[in-house]
Amino acid sequence: MPTQFLRLALFFLISGTMSSHSQNLPFAIYIEPVSIPNLPGIQSFAFGEANGKYLIVSGRLDGLHKAMGMGMMGTPFPSSGNNNNFIVLDPQNQQYWTSSIASLPTDLKEQLSSTNTQYYQNGDYLYVLGGYGYKSAAGEHKTFDKLTAINVPNTISAIINGTGFSSQIRQISDSDFQVTGGQLEKINNTYYLVGGHNFDGTYHHMNGMGMFTQTYTNQVRKFQISDDGINLSINHLPSITDSTNLHRRDYNLVPQLFPGGNEGLTAFSGVFQVSEDIPYLNCVDLDNTGLQPNNSFAQYYNHYQCANFPVYSVTQDEMYTMFFGGIAQYYDSSGILVQDNNCPFVKTIACIKRSANGNMVEYKLPIELPSLLGAGSDFLPNSNLTYYPNGVLMYDQLSEDTTLVGYVFGGISSPEANAFNSSMMGNNGTTATNSLFKVYLVQNQLPTQILKSSENAFQLQLFPNPALAEVQLIFNLSVQSDVLVRINNLSGQLCYQELWKELGVGQHHQKIHLNSFHQPGNYIITLEAAGKSSTQKLIINP
Repeated sequence: MPTQFLRLALFFLISGTMSSHSQNLPFAIYIEPVSIPNLPGIQSFAFGEANGKYLIVSGRLDGLHKAMGMGMMGTPFPSSGNNNNFIVLDPQNQQYWTSSIASLPTDLKEQLSSTNTQYYQNGDYLYVLGGYGYKSAAGEHKTFDKLTAINVPNTISAIINGTGFSSQIRQISDSDFQVTGGQLEKINNTYYLVGGHNFDGTYHHMNGMGMFTQTYTNQVRKFQISDDGINLSINHLPSITDSTNLHRRDYNLVPQLFPGGNEGLTAFSGVFQVSEDIPYLNCVDLDNTGLQPNNSFAQYYNHYQCANFPVYSVTQDEMYTMFFGGIAQYYDSSGILVQDNNCPFVKTIACIKRSANGNMVEYKLPIELPSLLGAGSDFLPNSNLTYYPNGVLMYDQLSEDTTLVGYVFGGISSPEANAFNSSMMGNNGTTATNSLFKVYLVQNQLPTQILKSSENAFQLQLFPNPALAEVQLIFNLSVQSDVLVRINNLSGQLCYQELWKELGVGQHHQKIHLNSFHQPGNYIITLEAAGKSSTQKLIINP
C-alpha cells in the first residue's frame, strides 16, 4: 500500500465511453462456487501442479496488512498470519491435505512461510524465489535472497501419504533474487524476473520514519536454471533496466502470443507510478528481443495481482486475457467509469483482447465475483487442456462448447471497498479466503451487456481530485504535439485555457493553478492534442 491515499471521484464524459459491444468476444465466462469444508484461507501464495492436484506454498493466512505509526494500531505481517504448512488441493474431488514445514531448516522454513514470492513451475520442479517475511537471524522482516526448488509430484505424494518431504526441496542464495511483489515467467529456456522491489524492515505507514527501506528493481532480470534434480545453479544473463516502465510491483505478468503467434509476456498495470501513488494504466510487452511499453492502451480494471488466465485463437489471431476481481483504481457504476485513488477492492471480471493488428481493448464482463474478492488470488489451470509452451490456452483446441478451464482460488476477502483507512487503525475486517470457483469458458454463446472501457487517448489522470488550489494532469503522448487544455463549468462557460507547446513523446505531468476560478463545484476539463481529445470531470472542494 502507498504511504497516503487521496480519494478521487472521476467520471469519464466522452460520448460512448461505456457501451454494449457483445460481438467483440467469441465466448462467455461463468463461474461456479465449490465448497470444501475447513479448507484454509490463504492469499499471495505460490503453487505447482501434478496430476490434477495443486501444491500450495508460502503466502499468508490473514487479510490486508496493517501498519505501524502514530495513532495506528496492529502489527504488520504478524507471525500468526504466516502460512507454516504445505497444502495439497484436489478441487475435482473436493479434498485437501496439509503438512507442517516446521521441521525444515530455518532458511527454507522462513522463505516458504513468506509472502509475495515469485514462482514458476518447469516440469516437475516449482521454483520459488524471494518473498517478504521475518528473518530470525536479522531479528527483522526482510526480502529473502533465496531460490528454492521443490519436486512437486513427489512432495504431493509425500503429503498425502503422511511421509517426509524435506529431501524433495533444495535452496540456493543469490542477491539478484532478493525481490518481492514481482513476477517470474519463462520464454523458451530463459527466466524473466520482472519488476518487484526489495522491502527491508517493518512496514510503517509513514515512510521516512526509519522503519523500512524500499527499492524497486526497475528491471527485468534474466537468467537460466541448470537443474539435474541434485545440483542447482544459475546462469545470469544481461538485465533490462527501465526506471519508468518497470517501476511496478503487485501487478499481473501474463504469458501472451503476440500477433502472428510470437511468444512473449505482458506486464499489466501494477503500482506505483514514479511520481504519484497511483497505478499504471499502460502495459509493457516483453519478448526475447526486449521490452516495449504500450502507451496507446489503458487498463482501468484489475490493477493489482489477481487470478488471471490467457487464451489465444490462432484462427482469429486474437489474444484474450481474463482477470478476476482484486483491487483497482476504477470501477463501473451503472455504466459510468469511476476513478477512486483509494484503489478499492472490486468484484470486476474483465477481459483484454489483443487483435491481429495489435490493438488492445478492455471489456468488463456482465458477471462479477459474488463479493469483494480476488486480490492475492491465483488461477489454477486445468492441466487436461492443451496449451502453448508458455502456458497460453489453445482456444481452437477446445472440443466442447462448455469447458472447465480452471479454478480461481484464495485471495483477500474485504467487507468494504475502501478498507485501507480502517486498515491503518487495525480493524479493516479483511480476511484470507478459502473461496474456490470453477471457471467455465462457453463457446458459441456471446456475453450480453458487455461493457467496453473508455478509449482514453492520453491515459489522462487528475491528481488530486477533488482538488483545492491546484490539480496535476498526468497524460501520455504517442507523438510530439501542442497540447490545449480547457476547463469549462457545467453551463459551458470557459473558465481556463492554456496551450503547452511542442510536448514530446511520453508521459507528462502538468500542473494547473485553480486560483483564477477557485469556486467550489464541478467542472469539465478537456485535453486536445494531435487531433484527439479526452474529457473528464474535475471536482473543486471548498
